[in-house]
Amino acid sequence: MIDDSFHLTPLDVRRYDFGKSLRGYDPGRVEQFREQVATELERLARQIQDLEGKARGFNEQLRQFRERDKALNDALVSAQQLRTDIREQTEREAQLIIREARSTAERQGEEARSELRRIEEALVSMERSRRAFLAQLRVICERQLAEIAAAEASPATLTAHIIDALAPDGRGSAGTTPQSIQPPTPIKGKT
Repeated sequence: MIDDSFHLTPLDVRRYDFGKSLRGYDPGRVEQFREQVATELERLARQIQDLEGKARGFNEQLRQFRERDKALNDALVSAQQLRTDIREQTEREAQLIIREARSTAERQGEEARSELRRIEEALVSMERSRRAFLAQLRVICERQLAEIAAAEASPATLTAHIIDALAPDGRGSAGTTPQSIQPPTPIKGKT
């Protein structure tokens, strides 16, 4: 069993003294083997250092990748949260715009209905005025026609006025001049 706290270095192998015995190993071969073991230990130590350096590099890359992964995940979570916030804000703004549009539409509709009522009332008033005017015009025309009919019925009165106006002294029996002869005045109706 190998002790984990025991580390053999190439220098330890080169300096180790096996001691001399009568029937021992061939010292040349032992020295050659020690040199081979030391060389192999040096190669393995360099390889271990290279591998440890690569492992540190890989660990550093792994740490950076994990940091990037964490940053990407944080960015993704932030983007999703931002998207959710923007969607909620947009929905709130859309609801506000819809409410304002409905309010504006209702207000404009009420204004239009009010204007329509006002116009209808004005039309009713104008129709009443037109009917009243036509009734008054009819009354005036009927009176004028009645006066014409009355004038046509009594031509003698008109002739007497004309004869008086044409008397030789320029004065008629009633003392009127032709310029003072006036046609009968019409009866004025209500205006």
